Amino acid sequence: MSNYIDISVSVSSRLPCWPGSPPVKFKRDLDLDKGDIANDTSLNFSVHTGTHIDAPLHFVKGGKSVDQVSLDVLIGEASVVDLSTVDVITSDTLKKLSLPIGIKRLLLKTKNSQLWEHQVSEFNPDFVAITADAAQWIVDQGIELVGIDYLSIQRFYDGPETHQILLQSEVVIIEGLNLTNVFPGDYELICLPIKLEGIEGSPARVILKQN
Repeated sequence: MSNYIDISVSVSSRLPCWPGSPPVKFKRDLDLDKGDIANDTSLNFSVHTGTHIDAPLHFVKGGKSVDQVSLDVLIGEASVVDLSTVDVITSDTLKKLSLPIGIKRLLLKTKNSQLWEHQVSEFNPDFVAITADAAQWIVDQGIELVGIDYLSIQRFYDGPETHQILLQSEVVIIEGLNLTNVFPGDYELICLPIKLEGIEGSPARVILKQN
């Protein structure tokens, strides 16, 4: 059995997209089946598609872009917590968790992961996410990275405060994780976004290494 767990979702036309974002499109520009010398494909989709990170620039004018986010934040010890019984994650929800002292990376497993497990391609606006007070609690604890198992850390019908609180404090956000087969506990996180210069986010391959 591999010591690595891939917690990324596959990018395809079946992937749910945030309302207003462009759908995933692949265009085969060169095709071996058509007599071309090679296969060559171009891509068209938002940088906030599927498993991706939000850098501060996403909501903070002049904030760091994705290529400026430190690998020391994106790679290291992380805790996965199971919040699959709640419909919203508040500061009180997080205060009840028994988190390791000095935790820097927190991944939130919720009932959202069932959407990936059942391959639901339609966008679900009622996904579980965190409130602004929970975001402030994360900042106050000195957590540097937080991840969640759907397309946004912030509830669909809320304002931008959750993102703003986290990103103004340079807390890196990973969205679109698939934590279906992940047990709560401590892991080594490896998150490698595409190095897009001056851009506010990027698709990422994210894996956990079992300790």
